[in-house]
Amino acid sequence: MRHFTALQVDAALDFPSLVDALADAFRGGFAAPPRASCEIARAGEPAATTLWMPAWTTAGAAAGDFLGAKIVNVFPGNSARGQPAVSGLYLLQSGLTGEPLATLDGTRLTLWRTAAASALAARLLARADAKRLLIVGAGALAPFLVRAHASQRPIERVAVWNHRPEGARRLAETLAAEGFAARAAEHLQEAVGEADIVSCATLSPAPLVLGAWLKPGQHLDLVGAFTMRMREADDAALARARVFVDCDDALNEGGDVALGLASGAIARADVVGDLAALCRGAPGRTAPHEITLFKSVGAAIEDLAAAMLVWRRAGGR
Repeated sequence: MRHFTALQVDAALDFPSLVDALADAFRGGFAAPPRASCEIARAGEPAATTLWMPAWTTAGAAAGDFLGAKIVNVFPGNSARGQPAVSGLYLLQSGLTGEPLATLDGTRLTLWRTAAASALAARLLARADAKRLLIVGAGALAPFLVRAHASQRPIERVAVWNHRPEGARRLAETLAAEGFAARAAEHLQEAVGEADIVSCATLSPAPLVLGAWLKPGQHLDLVGAFTMRMREADDAALARARVFVDCDDALNEGGDVALGLASGAIARADVVGDLAALCRGAPGRTAPHEITLFKSVGAAIEDLAAAMLVWRRAGGR
């Protein structure tokens, strides 16, 4: 059985190919039950979360016979220790025999597939001429989101806002070294007003992006806020937007959409569709002036599709 390190996952993947692989997976041939999630109390720091996310290809799927599962742990208190908040491991298995094939660095796989899912949503929802990207949050996922969105839209300028300004400056410098025209933004409201795509990846307990700030034609990408105690956009943002989610889990867990539904700020009918429906041809953006909103909580078929791509590019069958 092989193990793929973070560097080996990086070497195997690119965003155009991974976004295409996720689109194929969402069109059909993959199955996943609701993910299992447990909260772990932590003395003197925010509660941690551990999740188990299995998925498999269905009988006769063109993608082949595969089975996989990811264990991912989210420890928000790690920021005070200078360690990543998210860690995990992926186990890829044969869907024909159940034989273990490989383990993969689950943290790195999560970064790649999460960013790719947001980019896939942007391909289907953001304006084709979206050139200005705002990243809210400067954690480990943020540079992946920039690279992913730039693979699908003609991004010319990137602004980064973070609740700790030094983090935004560091990320902007990293992105500039990669060739992006990137800068740190001091004022979030101003930065939102200048952006075509606003992509949020934070653990904020309160809304950061307000609906009153949004302008016609924007696309709002909400990636963080994975528990019901977190929120990245307010009810007004939900009410102003054409709302989509990655999967049904986003309707009852994670902040933003689930909280809006629970409070009655939006109705179930206001959630237009999910990535599977979009990839199968359901209408996404219907007018240039529309505000679109995509909320992701993470779908297990994304992990499986990404792990399969790594496996095959390494010579596996």
